[in-house]
Amino acid sequence: MTDSKYFTTTKKGEIFELKADLNSDKKEKKKEAVKKVIASMTVGKDVSALFPDVVNCMQTDNLELKKLVYLYLMNYAKSQPDMAIMAVNTFVKDCEDPNPLIRALAVRTMGCIRVDKITEYLCEPLRKCLKDEDPYVQKTAAVCVAKLYDINPQLVEDQGFIDQLRDLLTASNPMVVANAVAALSEINDASQSGAALFDLNSQTINKLLTALNECTEWGQIFILDSLANYTPKDEREAQSVCERVTPRLAHANAAVVLSAVKVLMKFMEVMNPSGEYITTLTKKLAPPLVTLLSAEPEVQYVALRNINLIVQKRSDILKQEMKVFFVKYNDPIYVKLEKLDIMIRLASQGNIAQVLAELKEYATEVDVDFVRKSVRAIGRCAIKVEQSAERCVSTLLDLIQTKVNYVVQEAIVVIKDIFRKYPNKYESIIATLCENLDTLDEPEARASMIWIIGEYAERIDNADELLESFLEGFHDENTQVQLQLLTAIVKLFLKRPQDTQELVQSVLSLATQDSDNPDLRDRGYIYWRLLSTDPAAAKDVVLAEKPLISEETDLIEPTLLDELICYIGSLASVYHKPPSAFVEGRTAARRVLPTRAPGSGSTSPDSETTSTPVQQSTVILPSQGSQGDLIGDLLNMDLGPPMMGSSTTVPMAQTQDAAAIDLLGGGLDSLLGGGAPAAQPAAAAPFGAQMGAGAPMGGGGNMGALGDIFGLGPSLGVTTSTGYVMPKTEWLPASKGKGLELSGTFSRRGREIYMDMTFNNKAMQQMGSFAVQLNKNSFGLVPASPLQVPSPLMPNQSVDVSLQLTTHGPVQRMDPLMNLQVAIKNNIDVFYFSSIVPIHCLFVEDGKMDKRVFLATWKDIPAANEKQFTMSNLPLDAETIDSKLENNNVFNIAKRNVEGQQMLYQSLKLSNGIWVLCEFKVSPGSPDIVVSLKSRAMDVADQVYGVLELICRN
Repeated sequence: MTDSKYFTTTKKGEIFELKADLNSDKKEKKKEAVKKVIASMTVGKDVSALFPDVVNCMQTDNLELKKLVYLYLMNYAKSQPDMAIMAVNTFVKDCEDPNPLIRALAVRTMGCIRVDKITEYLCEPLRKCLKDEDPYVQKTAAVCVAKLYDINPQLVEDQGFIDQLRDLLTASNPMVVANAVAALSEINDASQSGAALFDLNSQTINKLLTALNECTEWGQIFILDSLANYTPKDEREAQSVCERVTPRLAHANAAVVLSAVKVLMKFMEVMNPSGEYITTLTKKLAPPLVTLLSAEPEVQYVALRNINLIVQKRSDILKQEMKVFFVKYNDPIYVKLEKLDIMIRLASQGNIAQVLAELKEYATEVDVDFVRKSVRAIGRCAIKVEQSAERCVSTLLDLIQTKVNYVVQEAIVVIKDIFRKYPNKYESIIATLCENLDTLDEPEARASMIWIIGEYAERIDNADELLESFLEGFHDENTQVQLQLLTAIVKLFLKRPQDTQELVQSVLSLATQDSDNPDLRDRGYIYWRLLSTDPAAAKDVVLAEKPLISEETDLIEPTLLDELICYIGSLASVYHKPPSAFVEGRTAARRVLPTRAPGSGSTSPDSETTSTPVQQSTVILPSQGSQGDLIGDLLNMDLGPPMMGSSTTVPMAQTQDAAAIDLLGGGLDSLLGGGAPAAQPAAAAPFGAQMGAGAPMGGGGNMGALGDIFGLGPSLGVTTSTGYVMPKTEWLPASKGKGLELSGTFSRRGREIYMDMTFNNKAMQQMGSFAVQLNKNSFGLVPASPLQVPSPLMPNQSVDVSLQLTTHGPVQRMDPLMNLQVAIKNNIDVFYFSSIVPIHCLFVEDGKMDKRVFLATWKDIPAANEKQFTMSNLPLDAETIDSKLENNNVFNIAKRNVEGQQMLYQSLKLSNGIWVLCEFKVSPGSPDIVVSLKSRAMDVADQVYGVLELICRN
C-alpha cells in the first residue's frame, strides 16, 4: 500500500493516540506513528506538542525513521529551541556513526536547524566531518559550513572553518572539490568585506579543471564561476584553460553552457585578437548558443538576453546565424521582441535583404506591440546600414499605403529619424506623409510629423496651414507635441517671415501666457526674446545645422557591458543591470574583464588596437584651435603609448557651422591611442542609466601603460576623511518649539551622512520620548536608526546628538532641491521645520572617474548641459583647491598648465548616481577662478557650485 493513507482526514483525539504510539516498544508501530506525524506536518497541522516524543525516536538504527525524525526537527526546532537542545547529544553521537550516510545526515540536519543555541554544539562534529575519510560526508560538511556562516559568520571565522574549506579544494574527490568551491562562493557573496576567500593559482585552477569533468552539473556551474574570476598570467595559460572548458559547451544543462561561455568570453580578452585561436573559439561558441534557442520559451528568453550582451561585445560570433533569430509564429511576445533586437544588432550589408523581408512580414502580424517594434526595427536598419536606407524607406512607404493606423504612426516616427541621419536625401516622400496627417492621434507620431513640417517648411507650400491645424487644439495636446509645434512654427517664421507673423505671435502667446508648463513657457520666452532682440541670432540658433544621429542609440555603455559579461548566466545578464542595482546591501567588488598586456604575443601595436573596433562617430567636428581641442589635449595624460608621428597633429573632420560644434573637438579617439571604444552618444538616456551603478571604473580595450586600473586601490579615490562642515544654524526657535530650541548642521564622515543637532530645553518642564521623521525629499534621505536623545532632558539643559542618515528612502523632488522637511516629536508636542542639506554631504567616496571615461563622458554630454560660474576674490593656487576638494570627495582627474593658466579637471558623484564633471581655470595674478560644470542632470549645478565655492573659501 502507498504512503497516501497517511494523508487521509484525521479524527478527533488523534494527537493522544500518536503520543502513545511514539512511546510504543514496537518498532513498526513507532515508525508508522512518525510517518503520520510527518504527514500531518506536511498538510499544515500543528504537531509541535509531540516534540519530546518524536525526539525520543532518534535513538534508532533504522535510517528511514531517523530521516523522518530529522525532518520533523528541522521544521519545529525554531519554535521549540529549548527542546531542540535535547537532540544535540544524538547528533554528536550520529556524527561518529560507522555508517557514512548517518554521519552525513546528522551534520546536514544540524546545519539546517537555525537555532543559535545549537550552533555552538555543531562546531566539533562539523570539524570532524570536514576531515572525514568518506567523500560523501566531506561534501555534505562543506555545504554545512556555508549554512553555518549564514547563521553566525563570526563563529565560522573564529573556528577556522574557512581554512578547512580551502584545504578541501585539493581533495581527490571531484564532488568534494565542487562543494568546497560552492561553499566558499556562497560565503564570499554573503561576506561584508567582499574580499576573495581563496586565491586562485595555477595549481588550484588545475585541480578545479580536473574536478570539472566528473562532478554534477551544479558543481560544474560553481567551478566555472570560480574560473571566471581568475585572471590568467599569459595568453598561453588562457588558451590552456579554454581548451579544457570548451567541452562544457556541449552540456545538456543551459546553465552549464552559459557559465562556460562566460569563462571563454573573459579569457578571450587576454588573447591576440587576430590570432587563429580566437577565430577557432569564435566558431565553437556559435553552435551551443544556437542550441539554447530550441529549448522551452523561458530558457530561450534567458539565452536571448545573454546573447544580446555577447553580440554587443563580439558580434562576429553569431554573424552567420541570422536565421535562427527569425521569429516563429508560436513564439511568446517576450521572445519575439528579444529576437527582433538581436536581428538589428546582427544586421549588415550582407544580410540586410533577408532581414528587411522578415521585418516587412512581421509588420502585418496581429500583435500590435510586435508590429510597432518591427516597423521601428526597419528604421533602425536604415540608420545602421547606409546602403539599405533606400530599400528601408521604400518598405516603410509600402507599409504607410496599408493605411493601418498604428503602422502609419510608427512609420512616421522612424522616417523622422531617417531624415535626421540622411538629410536632403529622401524628402520627396514628404507629400505622402502629409496625406496621413488627419489619422495621427499618438503624441510621438504627431510630434514627429510636426518636426518634419518645421524642418522642411521651405519645401511644403501649405506648411503654415498644416501647422495652424495643429494649433487649434494646442491646450489639449501632449507636452511633447506642444514643444515641437512651438519650435516648428518659429522655424517656419524664420524661413518665411512675411506670411507667418500672426501664426508665430499666436503660438508664442499660447506658450507663454496661457500655459502652466514651465518647459513650454521657458522655451516660448527664449524664442520671443531672441526674435525681438536679434532675429539673425535667432536664425543661427534655431536653424543651426544639426549633428547627425548615431547608428546605435541603445547600446549598453562599454564599461557596464564589460561588467555584465562577467555576470553571464545570472540575473544581472537578464536584467542588463549590475547586481548592486537590484540586490540590497550588496558590497562585493565590481567585476571587470581582464585586459591584454600591451605588446604580449607577436602582434604589432597597430594590430592590438583592433580588438575593440573604434566606431566612426557621426558627430560633425569643429575646426582646429577650438576650446574642445584644448580640453582633449589637457586630459590626454599618460593614457597610452605615444602617438606615431607628431603629437600635435590631430586629424580633423570637415569644418561645419559653429552651432554644430562638438565640445571636445576632433581626433580625441586618436589622442587616446586608438584602443578605446568610441563613446556612444546617449542623448536620450538618463545619466544614471548610461553610467551604471559604478560605471567609471575603467573601460575595455587595450589601455596601454595604464597598468592595473581595475584594482580597488587608491586610484579609485576612496577616502573616509571628514570634509567641510557648515556651522550650526537655528532650525527650531524656542518660541515655536514650546521651549525646545533646536540648531543643527549636516556632515559626512566615515562614508556616512550625519544630521548633527543640539537640543536645548528652555522650558520649565523636562522633555523626553524624542522621535524624528523626515518627509520625502530629493535624495531619499531617511534616518538609519531611531533618534537617541538622552531622556529626560532637564530644563536649561542642552545636549548634542548625531543622527545617521541613509539615502534608501522614498524620493520626491523638492523646491528648493535640497530642502528637507523634518518633524520632531517629544512628550509635549510635534514640531515641524525645514532645513537645507548642503549637497556636498551627498558626494560619495567612489566619485573618481577613470580618465578615459571622464573624457568620453565630457564629450558625450551636450553643450547645453554646461554651466559656467566665477569665484571672485579668491586668490588660491591649483594645489590648494585640489587639496580642499579632495577632502570633500571631489576628485582630481587631470592637472595641466596651459599658457600660464592652471587647469584642473575634477569629477564627483552624488549618492543617487548622478555624475558632475568640473573644470577650474586658475590664472596667475588674477583673484578670480572660472568654474565650468557639466552633467546630465543640470538641476544640481547651482547647488554643486554653491558648495564648491564654500569649500574653497573655508
